[in-house]
Amino acid sequence: MVEKPFTINAGEARELVATARAKQLFLMEAMWTRFLPHIREIRRLLDEDVLGTIVAVHADHGGRCPSDPTHRIYAPALGGGALLDLGVYTVPFASMVLGRPQRIAAVAAPAPSGVDAQVSMAFGYENGAQALLHCTLLADLPNRATIIGTDGRIEVDGPFFAPTSFTVVPRRGEPTRHEQAHHSRGMRHEAEEVGRCLRAGLHESPLMPLDETVEIMETLDAVIGCALRTIQSS
Repeated sequence: MVEKPFTINAGEARELVATARAKQLFLMEAMWTRFLPHIREIRRLLDEDVLGTIVAVHADHGGRCPSDPTHRIYAPALGGGALLDLGVYTVPFASMVLGRPQRIAAVAAPAPSGVDAQVSMAFGYENGAQALLHCTLLADLPNRATIIGTDGRIEVDGPFFAPTSFTVVPRRGEPTRHEQAHHSRGMRHEAEEVGRCLRAGLHESPLMPLDETVEIMETLDAVIGCALRTIQSS
């Protein structure tokens, strides 16, 4: 398992994946959120089309970080900044629901070290759906996520990326609460998935496939490019 962000950029990600596949070694991004019970249940509901056609995804992740300029989160060489530390939860959430975006726009504000202190993203998809994502080092956010469809929406309690519960709000009818029991921070679920894959002789997880990890890194690269242009023009 390779901790997120999987790499600093997509080129490094492609190199890692190519090496693992050439040597037939197991490799997986440690995106623990993908394996949590509430996420598995949300994916089941989406597969059953309970929301109809998905038109939008909203997600945010932010917390006020230490002001110490020597902290690793402000170090460019260590992958510091809001996007690669916190946005790595919001972008994969949108990827899980909508896939790879066709259009990407982003604005960012810099920290004194030059890394991004906060980033707002807007993604457009071939079917017309959109994703609005935000991450920041400057303040505490609700850390919630919402999936919106033509027949209803799923509201995920904060923090959406950790073990939590959610509500299905249909276009007509009463909301349904989905309480998810959990007895730990939840990282054991990704470890269990690794064990399952190894016992089955798999070299990657179908729940967090390597091709999607590379696509997510390519999306993050594109966001960084957009964000840098906004910083340089400000």
